Amino acid sequence: MIRTIAYIRKSLIDYYDTNEIESFINIIFNNIYNYSKKEMILNASKKLAEDEFLKIKNIVDQLEQYIPIQYILGSTYFYNLSFNVTPNVLIPRPETEELVDLILKKYSNQKLNVLDIGTGSGCIPITLKKENVIFEMHACDISEKALDVAIKNASNNNTEVNFFKYDALSDKLPKQNDLDIIISNPPYVTEKEKEQMESNVLDNEPHLALFVPNNDPLLFYKAITYKAKKLLKVNGELYFEINEAYGKEMEELLQQNNFEAKIIKDLNGKDRIAFGKLKA
Repeated sequence: MIRTIAYIRKSLIDYYDTNEIESFINIIFNNIYNYSKKEMILNASKKLAEDEFLKIKNIVDQLEQYIPIQYILGSTYFYNLSFNVTPNVLIPRPETEELVDLILKKYSNQKLNVLDIGTGSGCIPITLKKENVIFEMHACDISEKALDVAIKNASNNNTEVNFFKYDALSDKLPKQNDLDIIISNPPYVTEKEKEQMESNVLDNEPHLALFVPNNDPLLFYKAITYKAKKLLKVNGELYFEINEAYGKEMEELLQQNNFEAKIIKDLNGKDRIAFGKLKA
C-alpha cells in the first residue's frame, strides 16, 4: 500500500497541491477499503492485488484530466450521509451543509411542510427528512436525470421525499401550498464569473444548475420569491443559498416582496444565505 500511495503522489504532483493529493488518497482508500486514516497507517504494509491497483490507476488517470473525484467514484458525503452523484447534478458543497444545519437547529422535532426548489442530488430534502422524520418533504427539479439521482438517493438513505418535475421559471405554481418553509439553492453564477472558476467544475458540472445571465443575476430568486408569496403560510420562511456578490440585492428583493429579510454569512465570512419571513 505504501508503494501505491507513493505512486498516487508522484502521478498527481504536477496537477494538484499537496493537501489536495493527501485528501484524494484518503478518499480513495476509504472508498475501496472503507479505511479510516488510522486504518491506513495500520495496513500500510498491505500488498494490493493487481485488480485493486488497476482500479486506483484508473482513478488517478481521471484525476489527471481534472475530473472531480466525486464523479469518478460516483458518490460523496453530505452531512455524514452518502449521496450518489453524476454529471447531471452538482456536487454538494459545504456551504449547503451550513444551510441545512441552520434549519435543523432552528426546527427540531417540529412537523413542518417543506419544499426544496431545484433539488439536484436531493441532498437538502433527504438530509432534512433523515434528521427530522416528521418533516413533510417535497422537492422538485427541471431535470429528469437529476430527479432520477435524487430518487435513488432517497431510497438509499431510507427517506420519503415527494419528488416531482418543475420549472422554477414557469408561470405555473407547484401543487404544494400552505407551506411552512421553502428552500432553494438555484443557479447563481453569472456568465462573467466563468473565467474565475476551476476547470474541474466548469468542464464537468451541469451548466443548467450553475449559470445565470450577466444582465439578470437574480433571475431564479425573483421567480421563486414571487411564487413563495403565494405558497407560504403567513410567517412562512424562505431560505436561499446565494452568490456572495449579491447579498444587498437579495435583501432588497425579499423586502420588496413583503418578507422580513436577513442575510447570513457562511463560515468564511461571505454572504451566503438569504432568509425571508413572510409578513401578514
